[in-house]
Amino acid sequence: MNVLVTGGAGFIGSHVCERLLAEGHTVIAMDNFITGHPRNVAHLIGHPRFRLIEQDIVHACWVDEPLDAVMNLASPASPKGYLENPIETMLVGSQGTYNALELARRKGARFLQASTSEVYGDPLEHPQKESYWGHVNPIGLRSVYDESKRFAEALTMAYHRKYGLQTRIARIFNTYGPRMSLDDGRVVPNFVRQAISNEPLTVYGDGTATRSFCYVSDLVEGLLRLLWSDEVRPVNLGNPCEMTILEFARAVKAAAGPECTSPIVIHAQPNAERIADDPQRRQPDITRAREVLGWEPKVSLEEGLRETIAYFRHILQHSQA
Repeated sequence: MNVLVTGGAGFIGSHVCERLLAEGHTVIAMDNFITGHPRNVAHLIGHPRFRLIEQDIVHACWVDEPLDAVMNLASPASPKGYLENPIETMLVGSQGTYNALELARRKGARFLQASTSEVYGDPLEHPQKESYWGHVNPIGLRSVYDESKRFAEALTMAYHRKYGLQTRIARIFNTYGPRMSLDDGRVVPNFVRQAISNEPLTVYGDGTATRSFCYVSDLVEGLLRLLWSDEVRPVNLGNPCEMTILEFARAVKAAAGPECTSPIVIHAQPNAERIADDPQRRQPDITRAREVLGWEPKVSLEEGLRETIAYFRHILQHSQA
């Protein structure tokens, strides 16, 4: 198959490209490098079935080759990324998604939209099923990401209903692994960086907020199963093992090994406006993924953290060399 991956030089996008190539597909990665980086796919450059295009899909999204699938993973995804690029985030979720959908329609390709658990906002339903409509502040700090993804989902379904386009929607929950950016502000790189530097692991709030962490290889497996499936409805992809942020800090410290002497410290949240919209609980109901895709996460937190910590140690060593 010929597959276009927008956001292909991002954290998740680069792993998707790698997996598609391993399965024998031809891959075109498109990225504007706002939050993605060429180093994430540097090992793929020169592969006979891989091509990297620097392009902002807000302005244009086109390739001359025939396509069998378009996977739209283009968007800042970390709070740091979308808060520093709020307009760009809204535009890539709207105009960028439109351009990618138009490309898929004109090529007769199936289309996968990478959405997010953030469409549920600070949920009043727990765990979150795909039938839940969400509890989102449309003008809060996080709204630029939440609402761009909600719009992208609506536009994707409009293309399916009007044109019969084969569309798929993945609602991605917290994902971690190699190629995350050390400074993207999310809890995994924050804790890992602090642990391997023997700095205090900083837990904001009281540590009781929860998340569910899915290793990137498990997520990629779910994305590709969804892409080639017949499921049009949104599908949650994430790890249903819920844990508090304080418990997660302890898990990171343990995975960093005995050389990690970092204390765990609790601080007040530095931005009251941001904490007002932060989800306090986050856990996917993956019944639909199990039933329609035969998918569930396989990588344990301990194994995933070991791989992630090894990657960040390597990055830090090379940056200090």
